Amino acid sequence: MVRQDIQNIVILTGAGISAESGIATFRTKGAVSYWETADENGVPILHRVEDVCTPQALARNPALVHRFYDERRAKLAEVAPNPAHEALAALDRAWPGDLLIVTQNVDDLHERAGATRLLHMHGELKSALCAACGKAVAWADPLPPGSACAGCGAPSLRPDIVFFGEMPYDMERIEEALAQADLFVSIGTSGAVYPVAGFVQMARHYGARTLELNLDPSAGSSYFEESRLGPASELVPELVSDLLG
Repeated sequence: MVRQDIQNIVILTGAGISAESGIATFRTKGAVSYWETADENGVPILHRVEDVCTPQALARNPALVHRFYDERRAKLAEVAPNPAHEALAALDRAWPGDLLIVTQNVDDLHERAGATRLLHMHGELKSALCAACGKAVAWADPLPPGSACAGCGAPSLRPDIVFFGEMPYDMERIEEALAQADLFVSIGTSGAVYPVAGFVQMARHYGARTLELNLDPSAGSSYFEESRLGPASELVPELVSDLLG
């Protein structure tokens, strides 16, 4: 990687970067998609996406949806940033040009590693959103259905998560950054779901170099100029060291 011609960088991170920290990931078995978690004994628990990650699921069974995200929020206390998160935070501190880390993850591991030039396009576990007024507020505790919004008073707080079928956050800002990027890096993503799957093509359209870091080839690997395969905890520190010289 030649640094001299790189000023502006956009980095996309997905489930693969946090999986090495012990964060449960999205799974597909046959034609059915699940969120995989585990009980206190480590026994896998499979939750259908349709049951916990859609607006219809929230309307149909709010207790289940709130409990699911309460459990995921509580699990954050049991995990820590890994070398990939720490390397990106080091890049954030040292990179003199523009840098935007766009994460699909709803955990807080990037922040805990020290990254600040960061946005969560799919929301955050440690945030609650008022379905009535749209106000978001930091939230670290359990979030029972019917919790009241401090802003408008409506009993309408929900997990601040972008459900399937909802629009990701900050798309305009992401697209502007991609249009200005000299380098686009995708880390630990499947490359199968839009709009994220289209980021590499957008970046290439605007002239950016494109690099994928993934454990295995993704659905979008063919669109990248270069793909490096291996654990994010190894590949990301190597890339950052290269970029920082």
